[in-house]
Amino acid sequence: MTGHHAVSGLVGNPAAPAGVLLRLLALGDHWIVRALSWRRTLPDEVAEVMLTHPDRRVRTALAESWTADPELRARLLDGPPSDAIAVACGPLPYRTEVPPLPDWAYERLLHHERGLVRHETVESPTVPVHVLVPLAGHEDPLFRLAACRRVWDLLADDVRAALLDDADAAVRTAASMQVVHEDEERTAELVETVTDGWRLGEVVERGRLGRALAERLLAEGKWLLRLVRNPSFPADLAARLARHEDPAVRLAVSARPGLSEAERAAIDWKVEPEDRLDTLRWVWDARDDAEVLRACARSAHPWLRRSAAVCRGLPDDCVALLADDEDFAVRLLLAEHHPSAPAELLLDLYLHGTHRAVAMLVTKPQFPAAGLAARFAGAADPRARALAVRDPAATAGLVERLSRDPDAEVRRAAARDPRLPVPRLVELLEDPDAGAAAAANPLLPVAEMEALLERAGVPR
Repeated sequence: MTGHHAVSGLVGNPAAPAGVLLRLLALGDHWIVRALSWRRTLPDEVAEVMLTHPDRRVRTALAESWTADPELRARLLDGPPSDAIAVACGPLPYRTEVPPLPDWAYERLLHHERGLVRHETVESPTVPVHVLVPLAGHEDPLFRLAACRRVWDLLADDVRAALLDDADAAVRTAASMQVVHEDEERTAELVETVTDGWRLGEVVERGRLGRALAERLLAEGKWLLRLVRNPSFPADLAARLARHEDPAVRLAVSARPGLSEAERAAIDWKVEPEDRLDTLRWVWDARDDAEVLRACARSAHPWLRRSAAVCRGLPDDCVALLADDEDFAVRLLLAEHHPSAPAELLLDLYLHGTHRAVAMLVTKPQFPAAGLAARFAGAADPRARALAVRDPAATAGLVERLSRDPDAEVRRAAARDPRLPVPRLVELLEDPDAGAAAAANPLLPVAEMEALLERAGVPR
């Protein structure tokens, strides 16, 4: 890294010109290279340098950038052959959709001489469906496998039938997994033939169970948790497990579909506030069914309410209900996943929640802004004071006052604000805790950016 604490902030400054960014790139610092690839916009001059840079790490960072132009990322295929694997793997951002590469790039990747490149291409989450669908008839079984897993519902009936009868056992299994929920015969077959423990558990949980197979699996007792979560597992057999010694089994029984609230309450189950519970599959499968979601939202069982909270089809009256839920996880899941989650819910969770996920709530479009200055500029909690600069009505004078706050988080929030007077912004560059935030402010004059680089000893 450089000799000045604020220099790293220039990498994220949207107004930084190509000359400044190129000087930073020349430092060879890994963090700076990664930060360049995360920028929302990258000047063409900088992108071209990264594209042909002698350091493979720089080219790889460009290949993994979810903000870079797909055409630009694809041009890495014209460089060293080793770059193809980075292009094939591509960007993997958290909960962010990445535009696909141009079709000609997928054509080259799918015909690459290295098998690893071809197979990483078909596994990439950014590859479009119109590229994957034709692969269902490809000679490479791993291509057919990818088509089974990812575009099964888009395949023609005769193509599906061929995959279910494929010469390759792995392809047949992958195809069968797509229909196992509606086919007792294939479920029974997979239980006998699948040797992979994780996949066998999936068959037990998702497959359509005949009575004889269900009784056999129950007697064996190996897959009870997965078995109980299967909606096709007979209700009378599940009832036998309602008093099982394992509390996880009892909990799974209590969360099955078809039970009344009284029947759920009669089972000895417990859900602690910090318990991590995945979304119930039967609730997710009904994510567009308002009546099912309404019943789950009104249930006394927090697992049902948590599962309903992640469904975007949740009716508005249930959104309001769950926003005031006694279970913190219900409120957090609703805030994370539902576009109509109330603004005040997001604000309350951000200020008072302890889970690390609450920090991301400020990025939601419905997170409040108007009125925050009046509410929080003088708050005792520094996290609340920092929110005051989100208010469009916050004055330059208020922002400057907050830039002198004793708390570093508040100063950083003010340092990023374009309403901060430039003289104070320049002063903040020397603040060890807020200097990098000030360097990222788009109103920082280019002359000050250059001067900062000079003070840091960054070569021209």
